[in-house]
Amino acid sequence: MDAPLIGDLRAPATAALPGGIRTVSSVCCYCGTGCGVRVQAQGNRVIAVSGDDRHPSNQGRLCSKGMNLADTVRRDGSRVLRAQWRPDRATPRRELALDQALDVAADRLAQTIERHGPDAIGFYLSGQLLTEDYSVFNKLARALVGTNNVDTNSRLCMSSAVAGYKQTLGADAPPACYEDLDAAATVFIAGANVAYAHPVLFRRLEAARQARPDMKVIVVDPRRTDTAAAADLHLPILPGTDVALFHAMLNVMIWEDLIDRAYIDAHTAGFTALKQRVHEFTPRAAQDVCGVPAADIVQAARWFARSPATLSLYTMGLNQSSSGTAKNAALIHLHLATAQIGKPGAGPFSLTGQPNAMGGREAGGMATLLPGHRDPANAADRAAVAALWGVDSLPAAPGLPAIDMFDAARDGRIKLLWIVATNPAQSLPDQARVRAALDKAEFVIVQDAYAGSETLAYADLVLPAATWPEKDGTVTNSERRISRVRAAIAPPGDARPDWRLAAAVATRLAARIAPAKTACFDYADESQVFAEHARTTSGRDLDYSALTYHILDRDGPQQWPYHPHASAIPRLYADGRFATPDGRARFVDVGYAPVAEAVSAQYPLRLTTGRLRDHWHTMARTALSLALTRHVEEPCLSLHPGDMQRLRLADGALARIKSRRGQLFMAVRADEGLKPGHAFLPMHWGSAFIAGDGINALTNPARDPYSHQPELKHSAIAVEAAQLPWQAMGWLKGDAAALRRALSPWLRRFPYAVLLPTAMGGGGLRIAVAAKHAAPVVTLQEMAAALGLAQPHAAFDDPNRGILRRVALDGKTPVAFLLAGDVSPWDALSAWADGGPPPASTAQLLMGRGAPARRARTVCVCHGVTDEAIETGIAAGLDMDGLQQTLHCGTGCGSCGPEIARMLARAHPTHP
Repeated sequence: MDAPLIGDLRAPATAALPGGIRTVSSVCCYCGTGCGVRVQAQGNRVIAVSGDDRHPSNQGRLCSKGMNLADTVRRDGSRVLRAQWRPDRATPRRELALDQALDVAADRLAQTIERHGPDAIGFYLSGQLLTEDYSVFNKLARALVGTNNVDTNSRLCMSSAVAGYKQTLGADAPPACYEDLDAAATVFIAGANVAYAHPVLFRRLEAARQARPDMKVIVVDPRRTDTAAAADLHLPILPGTDVALFHAMLNVMIWEDLIDRAYIDAHTAGFTALKQRVHEFTPRAAQDVCGVPAADIVQAARWFARSPATLSLYTMGLNQSSSGTAKNAALIHLHLATAQIGKPGAGPFSLTGQPNAMGGREAGGMATLLPGHRDPANAADRAAVAALWGVDSLPAAPGLPAIDMFDAARDGRIKLLWIVATNPAQSLPDQARVRAALDKAEFVIVQDAYAGSETLAYADLVLPAATWPEKDGTVTNSERRISRVRAAIAPPGDARPDWRLAAAVATRLAARIAPAKTACFDYADESQVFAEHARTTSGRDLDYSALTYHILDRDGPQQWPYHPHASAIPRLYADGRFATPDGRARFVDVGYAPVAEAVSAQYPLRLTTGRLRDHWHTMARTALSLALTRHVEEPCLSLHPGDMQRLRLADGALARIKSRRGQLFMAVRADEGLKPGHAFLPMHWGSAFIAGDGINALTNPARDPYSHQPELKHSAIAVEAAQLPWQAMGWLKGDAAALRRALSPWLRRFPYAVLLPTAMGGGGLRIAVAAKHAAPVVTLQEMAAALGLAQPHAAFDDPNRGILRRVALDGKTPVAFLLAGDVSPWDALSAWADGGPPPASTAQLLMGRGAPARRARTVCVCHGVTDEAIETGIAAGLDMDGLQQTLHCGTGCGSCGPEIARMLARAHPTHP
């Protein structure tokens, strides 16, 4: 049976309410969970967003990011509202009419094709595009321009999952569904912090465990994340050793006769060779490789194999690796060997990272794919798509995946890059190489909605794009469910949906180079684009050729394969037949390979990167929400306390972090969830927020030979105390986006600098330099002027010691302050500016006298509950239920629950 639906999916998608308020059904624009949302809009303003309890994927739940979507819908300086162009790179960009900008784009494309050929052009797209956007861009690149150089930032997150599914099961088709979370007896989570990256699914897992306390949860992760802390068994492997672990688990299953030999014989091929391979991977041998006790490996294998139903969940920890395909295949082997697939509660379930990475894969929006799960290296597949698109042929030359595409721009093979809805000048690894590529390319088109993107600095032409909730179309989530995305408001300025911009350029380009193809891009609306795309799935494993907007509007979200007169198929391969020529799944003889970059005496620490709870990708959207910046306001390098002690670093101290590719200066914090010798950085901060080239200045571009996915999850680094003794911190109340623009030039002037995106309702800046006693006086005066503190209400300056302290007030509330040389009053001033009580004497506060104050940190974003309030409640004897009832923390999205539980555990440690 399909997942149970909540409410009536056939209710109107748009409903009018009193006061001109309308409610529109749509889908959240963040992760691949695909949560349904109800968007309330009035005029051209979004006033509220709530979970849609009729949508089967989330049943009304939302995470903190989804709950705060309304705060991110802006029509101010945070948006790209007009096209911009620079005729040469010595000239600043200027605004121009959109029609002129589309002509410029078509002219440069035509000139590049004429002078250098079609493969001198590269299209770099995004998993945040809608399927309709993907479809038109893919057709533009392959059928009109004549290149397979079209790839997507999904290459950074999902391409190893694609390759792993295709190698073993025959098609890029996740076989499980969300309903399996409710039915699983064992859940095996590998390389995924579901509590942070897919919070709604984690809430569903928590509810399933509460309903069935016998459920076992195993988590494989080098860090003790919120997800790992909730596990019955945590396997803290060394980064990159997943294949050795999975092979050892299969070794145990074979040795203890826990495999399903009848299933293997009837439905698979290749087991004999793999069985020989894993013979050497005993639990004891794997212990030495993985750093996990042999007994825990044995326990994990037994729970996995003996369970009535085992579900695996995995994401970037497996995918972002130079051996990511092998890791995916080795995990899928465990399911095939034990017949844990094709039944309720079982299957290898890759959780998609982006809202429409799955739809992009269906549309063939990657260099290694064609629409309908076809292969661009296959002549018959190329011919089939050409016929569907109404053109004679498609190019045969292999396209360049993301990293190779930018390398080709760097060495001059690619002359023109068109970048859409993504930010490679922050997100790709080895930023020095990426930025050199963007500099070298002769012409760069950046099509984006957000003005804060680091990549915009490299654009010769900027096209203003519409974004959520200004677009109509479809997305496909992790469980193969296609949902309608609906516009609630009109795009601002000249912004247009991405597919319309692509089609407008394509029409102009066709008139210049192939007039007969002009009609190929003559779409009346999104529904026509979707209908054309859906036809490309006909007869394929994902067939939803009969699906239409009308059906989606009438019946609600649908999973593929979709057949209008057949029962829904929530999970695949129940009949044991797979998408291979002989119908048998494949065991792949994969070996174990260590990480591409080993630690050394010079670079002795293992760095991994990952997501935070309340931020998304490069923060272009989430940094606009005050609530979402309150839990973590600035990036920190997390280290094991023993490493902190060895390096003589205290919490909050500044350190220099260096890899073989670049360096950053950053504050450090102790994290007992890390093993000694390991470090962690959040992925979200780029050069729009910190000095240097961002987190990915450090990361490794080594990539998997099959999926071409880079090894973002492991880099060797060195850490040492930063010799930056002079610091300054300032804050100004006001619009966060405007302040970010005003303060961002300061990031390029200091070795350490970080913008606090919204801080206490405005913008903050923290800098540090190597001067022993003071920065130049002119710097201090410039900072004071930038923060509106030339004429402060209170000041305490000591130029001889490089100290400057100033505060401006509105009545009795700070609206700006600056601390230079000695920033110790920062917490007290911050607490005051954040709504706390005023000090007895402002002058005494600036002089560093009086009782120290600590600014409370927000733990529960949904209800604005601070750690101070929670600690007070715990001291008063409240347990989790009591805290939820009195403070309401943990009763919104629930993501703060694990942190509150840790606070309770620290306050009431268990004694033997």
